Amino acid sequence: MGFDLVREAAKQPHTDPMVTVAIRGDGSIESITFVRSSGVPAIDDAIRRIIHSQMPYLPFQPALSREYDVIEIRRTWHFDTAIRLY
Repeated sequence: MGFDLVREAAKQPHTDPMVTVAIRGDGSIESITFVRSSGVPAIDDAIRRIIHSQMPYLPFQPALSREYDVIEIRRTWHFDTAIRLY
């Protein structure tokens, strides 16, 4: 889904979704969890695609990988003229 289609979907009434992405030490995605859905399936699907399109993520630095197998990053996504993460 291109950004223009996401922008169109975001014109529908929705909530800013909060998403947790779990990334493994090798940079692969373990999971994508919606803590709060946007309420619009097209927006939630676009977020999943955006996250997957950025793969592969960088592997953890050695110091980080000694302590953690997976890290979770939680952000609120806001769609207007750009995609913003808070």
